[in-house]
Formats: sequence, structure tokens, C-alpha cells
Amino acid sequence: MKKFFLLFLALGAVAFAGDVDGQSMIKAYSVVAAGVGLGLAALGGAVGMGHTAAATIAGTARNPGLGGKLMTTMFIALAMIEAQVIYTLVIALIALYANPFIG
Repeated sequence: MKKFFLLFLALGAVAFAGDVDGQSMIKAYSVVAAGVGLGLAALGGAVGMGHTAAATIAGTARNPGLGGKLMTTMFIALAMIEAQVIYTLVIALIALYANPFIG
């Protein structure tokens, strides 16, 4: 079922394109790629943040005296994880608005 959905999603750009030329196809696929890329980046970031928070909570529960150091390390790790999602957003915006594939 997922394969059919992805196939229809990929071919939807062709179906809704009135004037099918190379540039409109590149723009349409760039939109699809940006959406999928951002979705995967957000999913990966959310999973990473969840694991980071769970490990910090478990570490604090085992040794409450290290809670402050663990929280500091957690916030640094969360910032680095979120930076990866922001980099994906920047690349998606470049693909949408300053597309290097359109000549």
C-alpha cells in the first residue's frame, strides 16, 4: 500500500502539471523531495531527542547528584540534533526557491 501511495505521489506532479516541460517537472519534484526530506529529518530528530531525554532521565534517576551535568549535556546534544533538522530545512528552501537544477 505504501508503494502505491509513493508512486501516486511521485506521479501526481505529472497529472496536475498543465504544461509539462522540463522546468516544471524539476520544480514539482523539488517540492516533493523537500517535503519528504524535511519529514525524514524531523522524524529522525524527534527519535534522537526522545532517546536523549530518556537517557538523561534514567541517568538522573540512578544518580541524582549528576542531574545538573546531565541536563547541560542533554541541552547541548539537543541543540546539535536540532541543528541537523535546520540544515535540512535550509537545503529544502534552496531546492525550492534557488533551485540549482533549473538552467
